[in-house]
Amino acid sequence: AADKINSISQDFFAELCEQTIQHLNHKIPGVNTTELCQRIQTSGIEINTGDLAKIANIVSFLFSTAARNNLSTEELIATLGSAVSVLPKHAIQVIRHVWNEQGKSISVSEDARNMATVGQFVDIKWKLGVAMSSDTCRSLKYPYVTVTLKVADPSGQIMDKSFEMTIPQFKNFFRQFKEMAAVLETV
Repeated sequence: AADKINSISQDFFAELCEQTIQHLNHKIPGVNTTELCQRIQTSGIEINTGDLAKIANIVSFLFSTAARNNLSTEELIATLGSAVSVLPKHAIQVIRHVWNEQGKSISVSEDARNMATVGQFVDIKWKLGVAMSSDTCRSLKYPYVTVTLKVADPSGQIMDKSFEMTIPQFKNFFRQFKEMAAVLETV
């Protein structure tokens, strides 16, 4: 992971660290590694989303462990220096700066720890489509609904989950959402 961190510019690594702190503070649902990875690749750096997600997990573990142990900036850097001497200098500088500026704001309440085992809904997109034909059937005219859920998993990685439904399946899906809304009205 250190060689991948080394390939990322200081600015992108700082953005990753800041998003991680915001996620740990429950200000954003997660670190959007897909979007960040695309921007890093556009700048000419070769990295894939999986590697960037691993780095984000390492940074998240680092900051959450430091918060749980109430480490000062100097204690965190001393721990990093003795345990992980392979980290690039620019990464240590970014970690020092971000932790010094925002580290104390991380809340580690018991409720936050318990919530962290469940993903978090971020966004939903849908579209209506019609399958016109296929190689086995000339005239389908078969309507369907495609739904894409954007979800932040417990580690904070934002993922898209897509699925298609027939119109009867969509009507059942919609009915269940109406039932949930009615129950929520009583709370």
